Amino acid sequence: MSATRAGGGVGGYDRQRELQAFVDTKAGVKGLVDAGVTAVPAIFHHAPDSLPVLQQAAADGDTVAATIPVIDLSCARREEVVRAVKAAAETVGFFLVVNHGVPGGLLAETLAAVRRFNEAPAEAKRPYYFRGNARKVTFNSNFDLFQAPAANWRDTLFCDVAPEPPRPEELPEPVRHVMVEFSGAARELAERLLELLSEALGLARDHLREMGCAEGVGVASNYYPPCPEPHLTLGTSRHTDASFLTVLVQDGMGGLQVLVDGGGGRRGWLDVPPMPGALVINIGDLLQLVSNGKFRSVEHRVLANKSTARVSVAAFCSADVIRSTRVYGPIGDPPLYRSITIHEYLAHFLKKGLDGQLGRHTLDRFLLRQPAPAAT
Repeated sequence: MSATRAGGGVGGYDRQRELQAFVDTKAGVKGLVDAGVTAVPAIFHHAPDSLPVLQQAAADGDTVAATIPVIDLSCARREEVVRAVKAAAETVGFFLVVNHGVPGGLLAETLAAVRRFNEAPAEAKRPYYFRGNARKVTFNSNFDLFQAPAANWRDTLFCDVAPEPPRPEELPEPVRHVMVEFSGAARELAERLLELLSEALGLARDHLREMGCAEGVGVASNYYPPCPEPHLTLGTSRHTDASFLTVLVQDGMGGLQVLVDGGGGRRGWLDVPPMPGALVINIGDLLQLVSNGKFRSVEHRVLANKSTARVSVAAFCSADVIRSTRVYGPIGDPPLYRSITIHEYLAHFLKKGLDGQLGRHTLDRFLLRQPAPAAT
């Protein structure tokens, strides 16, 4: 595959042909690294205004001085935990939880297993390579590869785990012993957090759980290979999550950033620091909708890096996407959003993809009063 940097249709560059050539290898981004690529191929080049500012970050507003809240779930005073979760959900939309009850050994082994799968020979991964939703377990790069403005420097093993887990033989051998256990533990934690979030909304403790907000779990195991030119691309472009709640374990590499309000009308990127034993929690689009905008599903991204592969595993907790016919609408008046089904939301999310466009939140489509067009 060519490493040309020409734009689409310039100098003989055919983007669709390059994308298809990449897909045909069934080796993902790791395959490019294994082949010794020294320049980022053009299909991975992001627009300069979507990339991090490498110098004078504070002056240019690329980063902000703030911190991600850390919440200790073992606190004996439940009302304090509810207040902390409420404050985080209403502001930054992300928080770290400690003393959460998920064994540290399980988290470490989940990350190690995902790394072993991705660092196996390409021949061992190709049987799982598939683009589409017809399988419960798929390996590929960029679910929106052919529609996104630029590809991301990332490979993903995705498993549809709940409510009906895949058969053991459907899972790659390196992750077979941990994937279902990790997703189950993440789902239990999500249900505990949904109880706290229900109370934060002034509702009965079981309100959000009884709505089926964690009936379904999809696990995305992401592998970000070392990148020869990280200033040209991203590990994951800016996006919000297609979930009610996301539970994430990340390794020690860092690179996850959240777009937050920095005061004075400024917005900037805030690092989500790796913390041994902690889990990262973030509000998904569907929880922002049902909370009528009280809880925030905020944009986030992952930077590419040159030195070491990064691994993260995200459990997206949502409705049962196969059987759910429930209509989800805002709790509270006046409603900001119209009521929708999970299928209507996902159809829009998958069509939009991780396009990384400024000012285009996925939920904008469902606002009852559409925002004014951006000035040109």
